[in-house]
Amino acid sequence: METGITKLSPELLALIGTGGVNALAPFTREIFLLDIVVAGTSYCKKIDELKDELPPETVLKMIRDPENLHDELAIGIYFKDIRIGWVPRELNEVISRLMDAGKAFFCRITKTRLINSWLKINAKIYMVE
Repeated sequence: METGITKLSPELLALIGTGGVNALAPFTREIFLLDIVVAGTSYCKKIDELKDELPPETVLKMIRDPENLHDELAIGIYFKDIRIGWVPRELNEVISRLMDAGKAFFCRITKTRLINSWLKINAKIYMVE
């Protein structure tokens, strides 16, 4: 009797992967949304130590911070587990609301430049769909 259920074979597992939730990762795509200059890098105490680890193409995490006292729509930008800055306030409203609805985002550095003691980080924001 035909049940309509396909049995898992080694070939099928190799095709879809065995990474649990991440098994379907090949079917995701990155949607470019915005070019930004990361705000607040001068407030990161470890930025001088990290600047050589932040070349173009470095991927940065974005984490919502709804408890932020200065901006309830704040989105922190992280390298490893260190917050290096923020999505600029004037650009964070739509992204923060989408993050609150469960959408995933990340940044990719496009350029860094040291201006006096300020590390200017240009990045592109992408949504994962």
